[in-house]
Parts: sequence; structure tokens; C-alpha cells
Amino acid sequence: MTRLLEIDAATMTAIERHEIHAHAIPSREARDLGDALLLHDPRDGSPFWNRLQAVRWPEDPAAFDRRLTEALALFAILGRQPHVWPSPVHAGPSDLALRLQGNGFVDIGGGHVMVLAHPGAAAPVRPGEPAAGVEVSVIGGPQDVAPGVLGEVGAVLAGAFGAPPGRADELARDLARALPDPRVLVALVRADGVAASAAKATTFGGWIYLSSIGTLPGYRGRGLAALATRQAIASSREVAPGTPYLGVFSGNTAAFRLYERLGFRSVGESPDLLLE
Repeated sequence: MTRLLEIDAATMTAIERHEIHAHAIPSREARDLGDALLLHDPRDGSPFWNRLQAVRWPEDPAAFDRRLTEALALFAILGRQPHVWPSPVHAGPSDLALRLQGNGFVDIGGGHVMVLAHPGAAAPVRPGEPAAGVEVSVIGGPQDVAPGVLGEVGAVLAGAFGAPPGRADELARDLARALPDPRVLVALVRADGVAASAAKATTFGGWIYLSSIGTLPGYRGRGLAALATRQAIASSREVAPGTPYLGVFSGNTAAFRLYERLGFRSVGESPDLLLE
């Protein structure tokens, strides 16, 4: 059984607040509702980009029901499907997920929040460390973005996550909007000249949010995702100091173990709840 990393309520809220604002770059809306955080994308109706997080609603059943009704009305006004990511720890009320499920929300597949447990873990990639034919580079941040490279990254991420046709171009366009922001960078790993693995990092406010970590199926098992993750952390820390964290889907044992080897520890697991 995995030993959890214990964090207090203020730290959990800080992580969730950072993640919401990281996802909002460059053109989404992050709204503080006082007892929850809202991420809203006015262009994209996908539930992933439209959700409530860091929910701290009252324990009292009547007060909870009123707050839920208000939240459902907000989603209706926005024209979005009601979607809540309960906190893995320190949610409010403590049985938030059960109450939402009792009101018709369905778990569409949750995950773990993982935080780098020790500052010295996930060491930078050393010169000469990558195997022959493997090259690690950084896109964005203080670096210029070479023509065509965003298409390569989009293809890596689409292939890594089994995205439908056309999604690679959408991912490349999303990166094109985000990478001019100095807080955002991508570590890209090429193997035998092919863009094969990538990791995105967003750094500000003392935290580094790692996302879009993936490797093309034909290149897995070679440690490329570990190289991309380590390079993303090291390059982000050159921009600003911060504690890295990430999310990993429940059941993705290979990714979970990879992050554990790099020094990450889960703070807890929670469902992902959608009103269908």
C-alpha cells in the first residue's frame, strides 16, 4: 500500500488554486467563488475545462443543498455540464463526493494528486546522461519556439493519449497560445530524431504544475518520460523556485510508479464527478 504524503488544508487549497490558474493560461477564466474555484472555457465546452475545484461547502445538509443548487444554476448560465473535482483531502464537507453522487453525479474516472516530497529529488538531466540517439530540449520559457516544433509536441501528446484524429493540431494551437507566457515551458525528448516524449510545466507562486506528460507507444520503456519530467522541473526552477506537483489518473499504475521513483508522493485519490 502506498504511503500518503500528509499536507494541511491550506497547502491543498494552494495547490488547487495554482492548478486552476495554470489551466486558465492564456484564455480561460479562473474565478474564485469564495468557497470553491471555477475553471471556465468560453470556447470549449469540454468538462475538463469547465469545472469546480477546491470545494469547501457547509456540512449542514440544508446549507449544502442551497450551495449545490446555486452551483447548478451557475453551470446552467454558463451552458456547461455540472462538473466537480473533489479535493483528495480536506474537501468540504468531508463526504462531499458521496453527497454529489447522491444527487446524480457520476464518477468518470478520478486520480491522485502527487507532490515532489523532497526538494533534491528528480535530479536535473546531466550532460551525457541520455542514451545514444536521445536528445532533450526545452521549448518556451526563455527559449524561442522553432517553427514546426509545436506540431511535433502536439503529435506526441495526441499519440501518447490515444486522441482522435485532428486533436494533434488542436493541442499544437493550444500550446501556441500558452507558450508565449514566460511561466510555461515544454520539455521535449527526441529518440533517433523522432519527437517521442514531452512534459509541460507551468511555474508561478512557489509551485510548478506538471501536465501533458506522455510518450508515444512505440518508444515506451526507455525512460523518456522520466527525462522529460526531470528536464521540465529543472528548467522551470531556472525561471522561478517552486514545488512540483502533478495529477495521475487512477489505475495508471505505470505512470504512478514512474512518479514515485522520481520522488513524488500521493496526497490522496479522489473521483471526478460529472452530472450526466
